[in-house]
Amino acid sequence: MAKPLVAIVGRPNVGKSTFFNQMAGRRIAIVEDTPGVTRDRVYADCEWQRHKFTLIDTGGIDPNSEDPLLQQMRRQAEIAIETCDAILFFVDGKQGMTADDETVADMLRRSGKPVLLVVNKIDNVRMMDEIYDFYQLGIGDPIGISSVNLLNLGDMLEELCKLLPDPDAEEEEKDAIQIAVVGKPNVGKSSLVNRLLGEDRVMVSDIAGTTRDAIDTRFEDNGDAFVLIDTAGIRRKRAIAYQSLERFSVVRALAAIDRCDVALLLIDATQGVTEQDSKIAGYVDEKGKAAVIVVNKWDAMEKQTGTLEKYVKEIREQLKFMDYAPIVFISALTGQRTDRILNMVRSVYQQASRRITTGVLNDILGDAQAALQPPATSGRRLKIYYATQQDVRPPTFVMFVNDMTLMHFSYERFLENHFRKAFGFEGTPIRFVLRERTKKDE
Repeated sequence: MAKPLVAIVGRPNVGKSTFFNQMAGRRIAIVEDTPGVTRDRVYADCEWQRHKFTLIDTGGIDPNSEDPLLQQMRRQAEIAIETCDAILFFVDGKQGMTADDETVADMLRRSGKPVLLVVNKIDNVRMMDEIYDFYQLGIGDPIGISSVNLLNLGDMLEELCKLLPDPDAEEEEKDAIQIAVVGKPNVGKSSLVNRLLGEDRVMVSDIAGTTRDAIDTRFEDNGDAFVLIDTAGIRRKRAIAYQSLERFSVVRALAAIDRCDVALLLIDATQGVTEQDSKIAGYVDEKGKAAVIVVNKWDAMEKQTGTLEKYVKEIREQLKFMDYAPIVFISALTGQRTDRILNMVRSVYQQASRRITTGVLNDILGDAQAALQPPATSGRRLKIYYATQQDVRPPTFVMFVNDMTLMHFSYERFLENHFRKAFGFEGTPIRFVLRERTKKDE
């Protein structure tokens, strides 16, 4: 299931950003006692009692302002309301109910989204009587909190969680391989999803941006369960309109990468590897996801002897950091070679899930050090005492050394290549964690 989006909305200067910062655990949003400081939406992944959700801080809604900046902020908040799963409606308990609060409440009622009315700035228990006037908004039972003093935040979050999907509903999907189909707009993601599913489950159009949300579809193939996530295209930041729904689409797409097991990175064969393709691939690699590079629209290419090999070489040069990912050339339109994709997904998922016993791992590590001696700096040589596998997806290895600063990137790369030669790990990144051995370890 997709991670729910929770939007914090309200008129300016009611403490939305202060609450957001408390939840995010760090100072993400700017906080000042000046209306209009938060000019754009800000996002943070949060968790409360097993409920995981993405919190969105928005600029204040000033319904009657003619100021162009405040009008833009109002549109941003309207987009947040349109695309979120639940809403925290913030009002100011010290100032009391205002006409603008009533206008915002009317807007939220029309949205049809679940709303929790939060009366902020209730700095002590004696002020709780101040919340009852807000029943007049007709938006539900108000709950008083203080974002600054953290008063009643736990009770408020419990009420919020009642508006969110049950996290137990995700259990049934854990046995399925989660596949995120990602790439720029209009590279054929939805067409590929429909081809893999064998039916038109997702809207397909030549207009970039048709898919605005991450869409999950569960299906089976030869006894294996999969969840296919079609995502909106990820464009460059400067190509995204300020008031566009696409800002939310990008958040959903990146969240899909975060929760997937395997990412299918689609590249348009007629355009080649672009800067944006590299950025998306970099995000997939940074998150440690297994990946398959899918070159779509191969049927539209004029081919000569060696065309495919030349294209593979170009991809490897442009995406050097993802040289572990297999490449498949397809046409989602005609179905050419699309039948290979699920088998490749199975393979890279299995490789990403591999565990290597400590004994075998250290035998290969010893062979690597014998083949190429560890580097030395200022007469001091790196010693790798032993290694053990810490985790899977991605395979993560802890190496105990005498001095972490002696490890060069080039030698770490050599070890990675040696491990791949010995164990495979096709389609998945590998992570190394260095630890200096202490006397207790010895």
